[in-house]
Amino acid sequence: MRRKLIVLLMAIATPVAAQQPPKLEPIPEPPPMPAGDPSMDPEVTIVKRGQDTVQEYRIRGKLYMIKVTPPHGVPYYLIDHEGNGIMSRQDVLPSLSVPMWVIKSW
Repeated sequence: MRRKLIVLLMAIATPVAAQQPPKLEPIPEPPPMPAGDPSMDPEVTIVKRGQDTVQEYRIRGKLYMIKVTPPHGVPYYLIDHEGNGIMSRQDVLPSLSVPMWVIKSW
């Protein structure tokens, strides 16, 4: 019984071992990265107000987020979600932020 099993396994393994790997072509080089728009880089302004440290984040001069770090405590964030200038407080920065791009403004 063992001999039959060994012969059967050898008969199955022989064609598999005889196969040649396919000839692979080299991968072409990726295209160069596009240059980023410097106006889309966030501008960070750090201001000391009393004992609090305030970091203001702007894109194209528009304020979209403020981080307030008190001397004793956890920092909190004021975020303008809709772009209308009304800030809402968040105690921790969200781990998931849904992209909200402005398609057209006038």
